[in-house]
Amino acid sequence: MNISSCPITYYGQKYEKVYSFTLIVSPPAGQVGFDADRFSVCFKGLYRPGIQNDCILMSGGTADRGGLSVLSREIPTGSGVHKLLPNLKYAGKCVNVIPLKDSQQSQVAVAQVNGLTVSKQTFQTSETNSGVITDVSGCRFSGLVYETNTTVNDPRICSTVTCDVNGAATAVSHCGPMEHCQGDGSCAMNAVCSVTGSTVIGFTSRLQSVPDRCGYSLLRSSSLPGLHVLGIFKERQRKDLSFLDRVVLQLDREGAQISLEQGSKVKVNDVFLTVHATPQIVHSVALTKSHTGVSAKFEAANYTVSVVFDGNTAVIHLTGSSEVPMQGLCGDSSSTVNEQKSSEYSDTGCSLLQEGSFTECNSYVDPEPFIQACTQTLCKYPAVDGLPCNFLKGYAEVCKYKSNVTVEDWRSHTSCAVPQATCQDMFCSSHEFCGVDSSSGEPRCHCRALFASKYKPTNSFGEPTVCADKAATVTLANCLLEDKGIDYSVLHLNDQSCRGQLDNLTHLVTFSFSSQNTCGTVVQANNSQIIYKNIIMTQNISMFGLITRHDKVHMDFSCHYSQPDLKTLSIRFRQSSVIQHISSGEWKYNLTMEAYTNHDLTKPIDSDADIDLNQRLWVELKTYGLEEDRVAVVTDSCWATDQPSPTAGLRYNLIINGCPNPKDPTVAVEGNGLGTSNVFSFNTFQFTGGNGNVFLHCKVELCVRQGDNCI
Repeated sequence: MNISSCPITYYGQKYEKVYSFTLIVSPPAGQVGFDADRFSVCFKGLYRPGIQNDCILMSGGTADRGGLSVLSREIPTGSGVHKLLPNLKYAGKCVNVIPLKDSQQSQVAVAQVNGLTVSKQTFQTSETNSGVITDVSGCRFSGLVYETNTTVNDPRICSTVTCDVNGAATAVSHCGPMEHCQGDGSCAMNAVCSVTGSTVIGFTSRLQSVPDRCGYSLLRSSSLPGLHVLGIFKERQRKDLSFLDRVVLQLDREGAQISLEQGSKVKVNDVFLTVHATPQIVHSVALTKSHTGVSAKFEAANYTVSVVFDGNTAVIHLTGSSEVPMQGLCGDSSSTVNEQKSSEYSDTGCSLLQEGSFTECNSYVDPEPFIQACTQTLCKYPAVDGLPCNFLKGYAEVCKYKSNVTVEDWRSHTSCAVPQATCQDMFCSSHEFCGVDSSSGEPRCHCRALFASKYKPTNSFGEPTVCADKAATVTLANCLLEDKGIDYSVLHLNDQSCRGQLDNLTHLVTFSFSSQNTCGTVVQANNSQIIYKNIIMTQNISMFGLITRHDKVHMDFSCHYSQPDLKTLSIRFRQSSVIQHISSGEWKYNLTMEAYTNHDLTKPIDSDADIDLNQRLWVELKTYGLEEDRVAVVTDSCWATDQPSPTAGLRYNLIINGCPNPKDPTVAVEGNGLGTSNVFSFNTFQFTGGNGNVFLHCKVELCVRQGDNCI
């Protein structure tokens, strides 16, 4: 039955339907509702013993009549109901009344939640005759139920639970954030930390992100003596995002280091170890391997640490007798990410400031700030351009000026060569910086990262080809070429005399060809374009003899003309000309179609002039901006219609496949395919029965000239 107009809240759960109110004196087997000794009101469905349901059961009487009434009247505070139920603090908006009529017997009221009895009350005949009002409300929390207006110390969930008069439950756990209730009032350490990509979700569900390519402390505690778990992060496909690359278990007491590597490999003190499914004890750590990755288990006192790593995600599971302080990204919530950075697993020589000849200065100048600065920089920047040595040199210089102590011979034990003044007289452009080439050891101008990031994702060396004024130009960055070991001076176009020109200020290398200097450009045609193509390549191998010290380079670049738009080129005889502007990249040309009344093409048709029937007209199709020596204009077909559309209405052919219509002796074609213009002529006409309007359309194509092939 629908009671949405007056819903019932039963043990914290709101219901808008109730089930089973039909009177059944002798019900069939298995049917529920009223029976000889039981009446049920359920909220999740019909009552059935053993089924999880929320029900109120009445038994012990011989009820023979019953019903349900929903009263919308308000029950104000201070009413008789409120006096009988002290926990009821608020006014009621409606009432559900279920009257029962039975003989003189006592009744038992049973409240069930999820099929389990939570309360049981017995009412004598004397009470039921005058009517009974009782409270069967309560709270639910963690699958358990509590009476209203009570506070209970519940060992099952290790919490103090308060159920207020409104049926709302709150709980205060006796366990810490990293502990789990044992179900008997005791708490035990049971915490999990996961590391995926650059993110760490700690034992207390705190989320942190590693910002760079460094080593970070994940777990360390005085209750786990001698164990330090670290995560080493490196970049993958993107340089701005790091990923967990390996997990290191540093065992201080054994003086050992176990590294869980990519590919489910394990290293012990930098030596690969073969690990199987059967646990293998190495330095008090049990190592195993399965299809889920490699795992390491460490036990100390009353605590166990399990680390599982599959190459992408590390899961650290910590169990023990009670919660204790934990440091590292998995534990300590008060520290910052940077405070958990490990210099030992992050630098490429920064810690040398506390070794060797540098120790002479340590008592005068604290090396720690220099180590941190070196570490933080090298976590974000690779150890190139002499960067590690620059930090060592900086510390030695500060020591000399601050304490008058000269750090002797520090370069010999740090593999830092004496720098040469190589960049002092070298000029680099604004998008470059001077540094030592990793291959040759010589100084050169390197691309700055922001400049190079525009081109490296597409493996390009510069900007796209610029097509303008019958010329094609491509500009390459010399620093990008040198990054690939390419010497611009050995590059040329198809014509080996056409070489790149280096701008002394920008260090950009330009290659170009034009109609005046084709540089061996090859002209090709397809259905839609006339393509001018050239190649940037290395010198012919024969020039070097049997050997070469340059990689083969082959870079195509081209410009093209698009074929004219054939369906929009049309004129009316009463209009003098139509101009079609065509753009292809940056190469542009104009195609004009103009009608004249004389053979010399000096008298164009005036827009207001009337054209007589059978009058001779000459029509010129002419282009501007094409390379005359390479491209010719071919008029493939021309036709007239009585409608503006080239495909609508009546049609009369003038030129077919480049030749005059053989059925019309007045049509003549001149210069077709010989250059960038041609002319055809015919005697004017009109369509029979038409309005005198005639529209002319031509299909024009561009042709690559090779001898007389375009005629």
